[in-house]
This record gives sequence, C-alpha cells and structure tokens, in this order.
Amino acid sequence: MPELVLKSIGIVRNEVKEPVRRDWQEVVSEITLDEGLEECLEGLEEFSHIIVVYWMHRAPSWGQPPAKIHPMGRADLPLVGLFATCTPHRPNPLGVTVARLLERRGNVLKVEGLDAIDGTPVIDIKPYFPPRAVSPDNLHLPDWATRPR
Repeated sequence: MPELVLKSIGIVRNEVKEPVRRDWQEVVSEITLDEGLEECLEGLEEFSHIIVVYWMHRAPSWGQPPAKIHPMGRADLPLVGLFATCTPHRPNPLGVTVARLLERRGNVLKVEGLDAIDGTPVIDIKPYFPPRAVSPDNLHLPDWATRPR
C-alpha cells in the first residue's frame, strides 16, 4: 500500500484532557485552524453542523489491532469485526464526527458534541448536508447497537 502523508490544519481545545469514554454531546470545544486557512472557512458559519475529521493522537497503540472485538468493550455484546465498531483502536486512528457549529470567530470554530480531546490534530472540516444522512426508513442496525449502555 502507498504511504500517506497527512497535514494537520488545526487543533482542538477543550477541558477533556484524557481519552476516556464519556457523553460528548455536552462538550464544547474550539477548533483553531491555521491562520492561513481562515479564508477557507468563509460561509461555513451558515451551516448548523460540520463534519470534523481528526487524528486520535492519544489512542492507545498496541501494534496491530485485533480483528474482532466486543463493541464498547462490553462482553455482553457479540464479538464483531473491528470495522463494525467505532473503537479508537484502529489501523489508522482517524476520528470523524458530526458536531454542532455554535460560532465562527476568524479562524476559530466553536462546536458542541465533538468527541476529541484537548490537543487533537484536525485533518479536515466539511459542511454537513442532511441529504447525505440516511433516512430512518432505510436505516438498519444490528440488535446489539441499540442496547442501553
């Protein structure tokens, strides 16, 4: 496989200092982008939500991740393939989240619901378009995905 080179375009700042499982919906973060990219943000503030792609720089690295795991680390859930989960233990620790855009100030985006810790490098930002979402009528999830935490 060809080697890829990624460049961080910004950094996440918030009060979450350790990569532990939590409810991220209430977390407010600021994404500070490289000042040279401020013009690239023009018009983004017209969207209510954005897609943030980031590098999970503090995700534990134990070499090759397991092929199968229990989702959310719960032994009561079935053993499934790594790519059928959202575990941070991945071949490439990329995170992708839809976050609510609260405000844009120059090269700084204030967001809510971003599941990234303080200091996380941001790789890309895209606007969220609802037509890209899957209609609930067409959505199918495995039984274990809807069990209470």
